[in-house]
Amino acid sequence: MSTNGNILKLGIPAGSLQEATGKLFEQAGYKISFSSRSYYPSIDDDEIECLLIRAQEMARYVESGVIDAGLTGFDWIAENRADVHEVAELIFSKVSRRPVRWVLAVPNDSPIHSVKDLQGKRIATEAVNLTKDYLAKHGVSASVEFSWGATEVKPPRLADAIVEITETGSSLRANNLRILDEVLKSTTRFIANRNAWKDDWKREKIENIVTMLRGVLEADGKVGMMLNVRKQDLENVLGVLPALERPTVSSLAEDDWYAVNTVLDEKIVRDLVPRLKSMGACGIVETPINKIIP
Repeated sequence: MSTNGNILKLGIPAGSLQEATGKLFEQAGYKISFSSRSYYPSIDDDEIECLLIRAQEMARYVESGVIDAGLTGFDWIAENRADVHEVAELIFSKVSRRPVRWVLAVPNDSPIHSVKDLQGKRIATEAVNLTKDYLAKHGVSASVEFSWGATEVKPPRLADAIVEITETGSSLRANNLRILDEVLKSTTRFIANRNAWKDDWKREKIENIVTMLRGVLEADGKVGMMLNVRKQDLENVLGVLPALERPTVSSLAEDDWYAVNTVLDEKIVRDLVPRLKSMGACGIVETPINKIIP
C-alpha cells in the first residue's frame, strides 16, 4: 500500500499490446506481473494500481474517471470520440516501434479501384466511426457494418471492402486482399483523465512514468561509444562521429590525448569503428544504453 494514501489507477492495454507494454515498463524500471486469471496485474510500485483493459475501451474508461490514466492507440481515442488529455505519444506496437495503419482493402480481383467506387457498397470494420469519417471526407455514401472479428475473410461475400488495422500487410495479402488507401495512421498514446491531470500528485506521478517510458524509447537502437584519440587526430575523428547532441571530449592524464564519449545509432557501428581506427582512434568501447532522458 502507498505510504501517503495516494494511488494512481493505471490502465494497461490487454490483448495484442499487453506484452509489448509490459516489456516497455520493465525496461523503464517498473516490473508488472500478469496472471492469466486476474485483470489486476501487480506492479512493484505501491502508488500504482494496474487494471487490464482492452485498448478499444481504454479511452472511455479514462474519460469517465474509472481509471486515472492509461495507454491506448490514437485510433481508439478518435473512434470513441473520447475527451481525454493526451500526455504523450509513445511509438511502439506489438510487432515493431512503428505506427500502425488503418487501411481500406478489397479483394485482388475486385472492380473497386478507388474510394469513389465504394458508393452504395458495404464495408466491414471494427472502426465504424473512423470509417464513416473517412467516407464523409471523400463525399461517399456507403453502408458501414461493425465486424466482430476475422474481418479479412468477409470480402467478397459478406462485404465489398474492409477497413482493417495492419502493421506489415501480411495478413491482408494472405487473404488475397489489396490495399486501396490509408484511412488513418495511429500510434500509442499515454492518456489521462482531465480531472486526474488537474490533481498535482497524480499529474507528477504520470509525468514521472512518462519520462521513464520516453527514455526507453529514445534509447532504442542507440549505443554509447567511448574512444581515445591524439590531439592531432581529434578534429578528423569528430568530423565523422555522429552524436545524439555533441560528443563529450575530455583531456586524459597523458599529454595530447583525449577521451571522447558519444551516443549513436547501433546500425552504423560496424562501418564506423574500422574507419575511426584507421583515423587514429584507439581503446574503442561500445556500451549498451537502457534509457536516454533528454
